[in-house]
Amino acid sequence: MGSNKVQNNQKNGDKTKSLFDEIKKDLEAQRTDLLAEAGVIIAGSLNPRGEAFPDLSDQATVEADQNFLLRLREREQKLIKKIDEALERIAAEEYGICESCEEPISDKRLKARPVTTYCINCKTEQEEQENNRK
Repeated sequence: MGSNKVQNNQKNGDKTKSLFDEIKKDLEAQRTDLLAEAGVIIAGSLNPRGEAFPDLSDQATVEADQNFLLRLREREQKLIKKIDEALERIAAEEYGICESCEEPISDKRLKARPVTTYCINCKTEQEEQENNRK
């Protein structure tokens, strides 16, 4: 009977390793894409020629676009940081464990949000607490 339990745990471990390998590949691809997009944004959209716009509305539009792109870039930087942290947790074999309750995070949640550090229950509780502070 104990032998079956060991085999089941080994199968679950293999399944988890396979899932984590798949998530790792997805995270690495997403990171590469984000870095490539960031390079395009920087290279092509921040008025590299330093053009002066005689019409104030044209200048305001360009500045609004630049601010929007910079905000996008900041969000991408935060996501890249979260991806790097998730990849580090995978390498350290600490991935998939909730930072709050230290219980395993469901495979479904990890697939949907691979950079998550909280199980759905702890994340829901955290968001409720944040909403109550507002």
